[in-house]
Order: sequence, then structure tokens, then C-alpha cells
Amino acid sequence: MRAIAEYIGHSDLKPGDCLPPERELMAELSVGRSTIREVIRHWQALGVVESRRGSGTYLLRRISPETMHLPLAVDSGRDGLLQMLEVRRGLEVEASALAALRAGAADLERIESKLLIMEAVHREKGCAGPEDLAFHLAIYDACGNPIFNQLLSQMRESVQILFGMSRVRVDFAARSFPFHRELFEAVAAKDPDAARAKTLSILAIVEEDIKDMIR
Repeated sequence: MRAIAEYIGHSDLKPGDCLPPERELMAELSVGRSTIREVIRHWQALGVVESRRGSGTYLLRRISPETMHLPLAVDSGRDGLLQMLEVRRGLEVEASALAALRAGAADLERIESKLLIMEAVHREKGCAGPEDLAFHLAIYDACGNPIFNQLLSQMRESVQILFGMSRVRVDFAARSFPFHRELFEAVAAKDPDAARAKTLSILAIVEEDIKDMIR
């Protein structure tokens, strides 16, 4: 399932687009028709695709390897968004602490490279949303538990859908920028308590800005 999700994710398909035909998926991934159909049935149950007779299978929401596991049912509106933020806070804080305990040299190199890119973009533009996300994803990867990455990726996607990214200010969470380097330094120093504290500092600003925009 992961290989198929990666292939479709890299195809730049958007919700409403038709998935590649079975023959293409079979040829590209060297899997049988039954495997493709089993994955499609699973995705239909999760509500991410729908099959239309005589037309094909269409994407209802974005597919990625991280978001193909546990569907999240969240009430729309302010209360649902705030509830999601509470749960996400606990997961992100613990993921950072585990990364501080488990990150190896290669993990630290990757996290720092993402941080340097984020800092460069932030200095140039005053914001660095995608680069900020890449930095945090590198930390999730370093925590040694892929379930954190799966859940947090789903939650970030759900927050974006509930919140509506068109409403995000250009300077959204810009005040949290200095804490990202401090978070990296805590992870590199293998200090889980400091990693928790810096993550909480970042998330407090993110949540304040979101609450300001949904009043």
C-alpha cells in the first residue's frame, strides 16, 4: 500500500483527479491486479477515493504514505479545530523528546539541513511555511516511531482543511522562528526536557495565532 501511495503522491494528483489506470499501476509497481484492487477498496473505506462506473477511480483527498492508516473524524468549526490542536500538542511534544533521546548523527544532519533552509527562506521572505513543516517532519522521523509521523501528518492536514489555509496571515507564527534553532540544539544535546519546552514554546505561538484568526 505504501508503494502505491508514494507513486500516486508523486504524480501531483489533486482531489477530483482520476487515478492512473490499473494497468499503469501494475506495470510501474510490479504488483498484481488483485493487490491494486485491494488497496483501492481500502482507500474507498477510508473515504479518500471513489469509483465511478465506466469512468475510473477519483481522488477525494490527497494521498500520501503518512495519511493512509487511521482516518480522523473531526467536527468542523472552532471547537473541532481547538480539540485537534490539544491532541497534536501532546504528540508533537513527545515526538521532540523522543528525537532528543534517539536521534543519530544522520538524523541530526538532516534536521539541521532543514533548519538552515528554513532560516534562509525566513530571512528572505519573513515566513517559511513549507520549510518549517520539513524541519518538523525531520524531527518526527528521528523519534524512531513512524506512528508519530503518520498521526501528526494527518493532524496537520486536518487542521489545514478545518482552518482553511486561505485565511493564514503572511506572518503566521513568525514569532516562533527563534525557538526552532533552540529546539534543534536541545535535540542535538540529547536533552528531552529542553526539547519538550522548546516545542511547547513554538506551539503556544502557533495556537495563539490560530485562535486570533478564528475569533
